[in-house]
Amino acid sequence: MTSTDQQPLGSPFSAASTAEDVMAGLDLSGTSAVVTGGYSGLGLETTRALAAAGAHVIVPARRPDIARAALADVAGCDIVPMDLADLESVRTAAAWISNSLDRLDLFMAVAGVMATPERSVGPGWEGQLAANHFGHFTLACELYPLLAAAGGARVVVNSSAGHTLTGIRWHDPHFRTGYDRWLAYGQSKTANALFAVQFDTLGRDDGVRAFPLHPGKIITGLQREMTLQEQIERGWVDAHGNVIGAGFKTPSQGAATGLWAATSPLLHDRGGLYLEDCDIARVSAPGTPMDDGGVREYAIDPDAAARLWELSVTATGATPITR
Repeated sequence: MTSTDQQPLGSPFSAASTAEDVMAGLDLSGTSAVVTGGYSGLGLETTRALAAAGAHVIVPARRPDIARAALADVAGCDIVPMDLADLESVRTAAAWISNSLDRLDLFMAVAGVMATPERSVGPGWEGQLAANHFGHFTLACELYPLLAAAGGARVVVNSSAGHTLTGIRWHDPHFRTGYDRWLAYGQSKTANALFAVQFDTLGRDDGVRAFPLHPGKIITGLQREMTLQEQIERGWVDAHGNVIGAGFKTPSQGAATGLWAATSPLLHDRGGLYLEDCDIARVSAPGTPMDDGGVREYAIDPDAAARLWELSVTATGATPITR
């Protein structure tokens, strides 16, 4: 990837496009997909859209009973228990998936947490980095043989405009010198983007291409750690919790960019590119407002991506992918 590739290509879709728009006329019969968080919010919209197009969808779920209820009317869907913050459970789920499939066409990393209270996970990892990045990193690495076997798999990783809050805090990624929940969220979203960049670099010779993306501003379960008052003060919702903020998308519109990343022929032979509004995003200058869109250079920097990959392999003990 070069920086000249990181610019819009004239997609027929836009910020207003829905999951139904993007998937219209597509037949995914015979394909398989893993969708983390695939039973609520954007993940549920993603699972429904893929299953409606004929894909076999596996949904790893921290709350399997809730997932089963949410997906009761979705045919061709399997649920496997998994907690992204617990790498033993991630490996158990990966083993189950590996025993169930002989190839994996789509890996959709949709699950995530945002602005959580300080939480230490495993060997002292910051909780948002652990759930949003280390968990997905480990699952994707363990499933890599299935992705390589597909001969054209795509990996789609939900980042966020929140990545503009900070790059990777190499000096203190686990906030041992003082916790800031928004910086921790921003770091985890930058990590999601860099993970996809390096995954693409390592996987492209096997036909595995990866894309990070910003799904847009959507009120979903992601805001569960925020009080209603906080959301009112930010101008997102009214006193009754109704969305009033400008620029917000519906869950279907929020799922559209990920589905476009997973299926668009315009992205054939491309990868490692940050997407938004069903197109490739432009690079944004330092200091520009988060809501102006685009991706910061540090979130797609190949050297930072390689450095984070090595840090992540060392931390998680995940099976390394070699070129």
